[in-house]
Amino acid sequence: MSIPHLIMSASTVVQLVMLLLTVGSIVSWIVIFQRTFVMRRAKRTHLAFEERFWSGVDLNELYRETPSEQETHGAEHVFRAGFREFNRLLPKTRSPQAILDGVQRSMRVAWSREEERLNLHLVFLATVASASPYIGLFGTVWGIMGSFQSLSMAQQATLATVAPWIAEALIATAMGLFAAIPAVIFYNRLSSESSKLLGKYEDFAEEFHSILHRNLQGRGDSDAG
Repeated sequence: MSIPHLIMSASTVVQLVMLLLTVGSIVSWIVIFQRTFVMRRAKRTHLAFEERFWSGVDLNELYRETPSEQETHGAEHVFRAGFREFNRLLPKTRSPQAILDGVQRSMRVAWSREEERLNLHLVFLATVASASPYIGLFGTVWGIMGSFQSLSMAQQATLATVAPWIAEALIATAMGLFAAIPAVIFYNRLSSESSKLLGKYEDFAEEFHSILHRNLQGRGDSDAG
């Protein structure tokens, strides 16, 4: 009646259920550790960039200091996309609104890419969290069915006749919960952290848009003077 013996002697269907739940649990833990590392690095990168941005550094100098677009992330990516579009449109049009609209579109695209990067593989966690209990329940139902079949074929119904089937059924349930509970907890946690970071990126984009708007107004006033 040991757990390893029950798993090895379980029916093929229940073994497949247990294998599927084990693989799902292992992959979900890999995703949890990888996404946690990404979130922590994104937080550090955002704090460092905002500190540099609000230190009063010249925007052209800051733009030159930022790596290429493939290497930037977070608010730095939003800034680079917006300021690149600003420099591209500035000599081409005299309409401040056209420039600001172009900058806003570029920052929105950059923000969407950051959203995709931060939420990468979180759907898998949600799938494991929602599907694992039902997969485990399927194994449980199959084990209970096996216990009733063994009862029907036994001349005398004893606990020893049905105990292995019920035990393997309960193991399938336990493995389903073991896979689902961490996935639920970390999916909610990582989704919350992702939403907070994306909110900070959006706030930065609005503030940067306002700075460029004041910059264009100052240029217009100096030209008029």
